[in-house]
Amino acid sequence: MSHFDKVRDYLMELDYSIVKEDRENEVFVIESLENGIQNLLLGIADPILIIEQYLFDLKANVGDVSKQLLIKNRDIVHGAFVLDEDGEKVIFRDTLQVETLDLNELEGSLTSLSLLLSEYTDEIIEFSKN
Repeated sequence: MSHFDKVRDYLMELDYSIVKEDRENEVFVIESLENGIQNLLLGIADPILIIEQYLFDLKANVGDVSKQLLIKNRDIVHGAFVLDEDGEKVIFRDTLQVETLDLNELEGSLTSLSLLLSEYTDEIIEFSKN
């Protein structure tokens, strides 16, 4: 079974909606609105699976917001807050080994994002306004 098919099967088993998939580039866009996840990108770049969720643009108080995000990173079980290459977009990102990936590992990463979004929603909204 290909890595693409394995990831697809796991997503289906976890009841995530696959909004888009590109077999050639090995990319999925998924959502689970009840878990607060929308337009989550999963890309296979063998040997890893990259999971990214855009959260908000960094507008002002960059130092303060970055510091608070770095502090919060310590509490996140899987993944972390990161900035894009321009330092303007805040993204949740996690990477997993695709060769040994199992259902529980993928579920753990997705659940970590869902918990982060539910616990940290007010702060994320406030950061996005500044």
